[in-house]
Amino acid sequence: YQPMILNQFYVDNLIKTALLEDINYVDITTDYLIPEDQENEAKFLAKADGVLCGIEVALRVFTLIQPDFQYEVFIHDGEEVKKGDIIAKIKGKTRTILKGERTALNLLQHMSGISSMTNRIVKIVEGTNASIADTRKTLPGMRPLQKYAVTVGGGKNHRFNLSDAAMLKDNHVDAGGGITNAVTKLRTKLGHMAKVELEVRTLDELREALSVDVDVIMLDNMDNDTMREAVKIADGKALLEASGGITEETIRGVAETGVDIISIGALTHSVKAFDISLKII
Repeated sequence: YQPMILNQFYVDNLIKTALLEDINYVDITTDYLIPEDQENEAKFLAKADGVLCGIEVALRVFTLIQPDFQYEVFIHDGEEVKKGDIIAKIKGKTRTILKGERTALNLLQHMSGISSMTNRIVKIVEGTNASIADTRKTLPGMRPLQKYAVTVGGGKNHRFNLSDAAMLKDNHVDAGGGITNAVTKLRTKLGHMAKVELEVRTLDELREALSVDVDVIMLDNMDNDTMREAVKIADGKALLEASGGITEETIRGVAETGVDIISIGALTHSVKAFDISLKII
C-alpha cells in the first residue's frame, strides 16, 4: 500500500487541541496522586483483529507532553494486527502516560477502525475493476487523519476539499439550470487543471452527461442492473463512480457491474472504533 503523507504541523496542532480540551488547567487525579518524578512502562494491546493505523500519531501525544519519552514499536501502520498482540511499549513519566492515554487511544482506535474496515472492503472487491474511495463525510478537523487511514487500509482518496475538483451533485444541477447548462457554464470558468464530476440519477441523465464530456460520472443510488447498463452506455468515455447506501454485504455485486470507483461515506462517518487498550506494566 502507499499511504498519503501526513503533515506534521497538522498532527501536532490536532493533538495540542485535543490535549487542551482534555486537560484544560490540570489533571486533578494524576497531578494530585502521582509524584512528578515517578516513571512507568506501559504497552498498547490489541483486543481485535484488523489493520493498524495511527501508532506514530498516538505516540506523538506523549512526546509532545514529554520530549524525552521513550517507546518501541512492534507493529506499524498498514500491518495486520491480531487480538492479543502487543503493538508498542512505552516508557516515561507516569503523569505523561496517564495524561496522554485517552487522547492517544481515541486517535489510534478511530484510525485503526477506518483502516480495518477499508481493508475488509478492498479485499471483498479484489479481482474486479473497482477501486474503493472515501468521501468528504469526515469529522471536522479530522479529515487528513481519516483520509490517511483509508489509504493505509488500501483504499484511495476522493477529493480532499471543494477546491480540488468541480463536482456537481443533484442540488447543483437543479439550482444551475440542468446538466448541460451547469456544465457548460462551469467549463467557461474552470482552469485547465480542474476535473469535472457529475452526479446522475437516471440513464437519460448519464447520456446527457456524456454529451457534455465530463471526466467522472457518479451513479447515484442506482441498482446493479441499471449500473451494468450504464457501464455499457459509457463505454469508457468517462470514469464511473458508484455511490449511495453501499454496504459490505452489497459491495461485491456493485463492483461486478464494471464501475471504476465505489465511494463509501461510512468509511469515515460511522466507522466502529478498533479495540485497543493501554496497560501500565
